[in-house]
Amino acid sequence: MATPALEIKDLQAWYGESHVLHGVDMVVQPGEVVTLLGRNGAGRTTTMRAVLGLTGARKGSIKVNGTETIGMATHRIAHHGIGYCPEERGIFASLSCEENLMLPPVLKGAGQGMSVEEIYEMFPNLAERRHSQGTRLSGGEQQMLAVARILRTGARLLLLDEISEGLAPVIVQALARMIHMLRSKGYTVVMVEQNFRFAAPLADRFYVMEHGRIVEKFGAAELESKMPVLNELLGV
Repeated sequence: MATPALEIKDLQAWYGESHVLHGVDMVVQPGEVVTLLGRNGAGRTTTMRAVLGLTGARKGSIKVNGTETIGMATHRIAHHGIGYCPEERGIFASLSCEENLMLPPVLKGAGQGMSVEEIYEMFPNLAERRHSQGTRLSGGEQQMLAVARILRTGARLLLLDEISEGLAPVIVQALARMIHMLRSKGYTVVMVEQNFRFAAPLADRFYVMEHGRIVEKFGAAELESKMPVLNELLGV
């Protein structure tokens, strides 16, 4: 059996005094696309942030490609080949599209990052807008840039938080094509998604969170039979 790309056991996490995660267990195999579902406030984004040490205190075990990272600082964790795309995207307004793209360093010890040419092939919109200021890009272009920036670093495990939120259907379709392409290239993707219609056809497996715990997990083949439970938990 291959070493999991990400293995979380009994993860507890806090923001100050607030105890947010209560024993999260999750396993993601290399090359899988896994979606974390749940209502707002269920703990999905906190789980992503906890993997990178961006919460307050955390306990339990988080292994990245077999290496225990729970005691590591965030910059050390990133060097194990993790790319995080937060909901707020973090595009620098004063920099051009290409300057934003070139900003993060290539990770030592991670895989070979995508070249700028490969990225522009995957995201033709960004090639056209390479000299435009960050703020001049549409929401969809900013989202593509946020993901593209990670791909250049050599990260192979991508944590994507609500990448489809608030975007036009045509852009959401482009992002879906991107996820398919990344899977075909062997990337491992963990997505937090509110947009069930976007996530459902893309994921190999699903985890459902409620009140800081995993309450359901199932594969894509079981999706149809799980719809009554999902309707109850998510109101999809």
